[in-house]
Amino acid sequence: MGASTNRRNFLGLIGLGAASVAGGGLLTGCSKDPSRAGSATTAEQAAGVVPAFKDSTLVPPDVKGVRPMADGYVKYPATLADAVTAKPITSGQPISVTTPWWGPAPPTENKLVQAVAADMGGTLNFSIQDGNTYGDKLNTMLGARDVPDLTCIPGWEINKLARFSDGVHALFEDLTPYLSGDNVNAYPLLAGLDTKAWQDSVWGGKLMAVPFPTDSPYPTLLFYRKDVADKRGMAAPASLDELYEFGKKMTNPDAGEWAFGDIFQEVLQICGNTGSQNGWAKGADGKVYHRYETPEYQRAVEFMSRIYAEKLIHPDLASTKGGDVKTLFKGGKIFMFADGGGAWKEVLRPAIATTPGFDMQAVKVFGADAGKPPVRWASTPSIMWTFVKKGLGQERTQELLRVLNYVAAPFGTKEYELYNYGVEGTHFKRDASGAPVTNDLYVKEFANQFVFTGGRPAVIVGGPDIPNYAADFVNWGNDATKYLEKNPWEGIKVEVPTQQAAIQQPTDDKITDIQRGRRPLSDLPKVIAEWKSGGGDAAREFYAKVLADNGR
Repeated sequence: MGASTNRRNFLGLIGLGAASVAGGGLLTGCSKDPSRAGSATTAEQAAGVVPAFKDSTLVPPDVKGVRPMADGYVKYPATLADAVTAKPITSGQPISVTTPWWGPAPPTENKLVQAVAADMGGTLNFSIQDGNTYGDKLNTMLGARDVPDLTCIPGWEINKLARFSDGVHALFEDLTPYLSGDNVNAYPLLAGLDTKAWQDSVWGGKLMAVPFPTDSPYPTLLFYRKDVADKRGMAAPASLDELYEFGKKMTNPDAGEWAFGDIFQEVLQICGNTGSQNGWAKGADGKVYHRYETPEYQRAVEFMSRIYAEKLIHPDLASTKGGDVKTLFKGGKIFMFADGGGAWKEVLRPAIATTPGFDMQAVKVFGADAGKPPVRWASTPSIMWTFVKKGLGQERTQELLRVLNYVAAPFGTKEYELYNYGVEGTHFKRDASGAPVTNDLYVKEFANQFVFTGGRPAVIVGGPDIPNYAADFVNWGNDATKYLEKNPWEGIKVEVPTQQAAIQQPTDDKITDIQRGRRPLSDLPKVIAEWKSGGGDAAREFYAKVLADNGR
């Protein structure tokens, strides 16, 4: 049901678009509304209400990203910019904010929060809720119509909230009059948020929230241990056959070594499977189809069945008990796995400190066969949203938008440093390069309070301990951008029909059983036929109608 939201996996989500948030803005969730027929805001509606984009970058990047890839910073800026000159909070009234957090609750008396609030000119009262049960809290809060001034709602939770497309208009302020077009000029840092993320913030033709843009346009990358592969004379694979050979040569059970974690999401793209938006795509004949129905999908499942059968995937990961793929990768027990971009820094930073020569790289994207271009799926443009309480009046709404403008300050600004790292001398000191090094008080008080309060421009940030990371990531992404799949539903917010959402996970579970040898490969057509009759065909009609309604 939705994305995995334990603390570790959330680092991947917040870090750079993990696989669980793939979907080009069309996330599949487990709605609690059993009768939801599906709905869609038209692209024309969305385009007419979004803010006019204006780049808010104040410190030039070290590595320029080819959009939609984010820019990269190899090192921390020597001089920080002032992004906000006037105090956002002028009323003297406290501002209430509800956000999730996947860790110990921070203290109420919090010097980090107090410092940021003081810089804003007022008081912010945070209600920080356990991220693992955040959906339950939201259901209770929204059901009681008792919302704070600012509410952070992750995308995977929205998909579980009953009738949210109706409730959003009853509980939250329509921001269209404040932010659409050039109206956003009053909030110049909000103007720097990605236009696609703003389009993803439109419900029923109205701009209802401030988005948190995803850092990477790619839901998955294929990571490998380049240091180990180089020592063994193994080049990065550039075809499906070479991927198989990598698996054979890098697996040695007697030494406790296996080539792979689960790489299915990457194999799907390598084999040319389209349909990053919940698996749906539009063919050259104009007909809507699901990747389940293609020979490319069958080829991907056959390949995975082969590498599972030949035991090229670590047994802990191949079994139902699971295993920690990142720990196995760092420990040299596996040498390749697929994950969101956030995993790169999450794994690299601690590993490089303890393992001399550790080199984690993303494999340059490739197609299954020589000369066949690869396919890259698109991530959802936003990962979460911040909503403003309805009915507070124009002045108060403008004040809250000034707060959201403050937390949209980009990397390289004093505001960004303050809300991310706290106060120098209290929460951090600087290393020789000038980058903040946080202390125990920071760990105690920091709960991503202001990061979750609103969105900020995407960015890839390295450091002296990982000097090549930012350039490696941005350069990989710049190449991958050439193969990024065009989403026929781009700019349309789709609320998936309940029937499709309900059948999706059971179908994927059956296909997992086939891959792992618990069901024969010959069962694949039967599984797909069951999916079609159980809701797949109805979903096809729904998605085709959405395109037709948008003249596509």
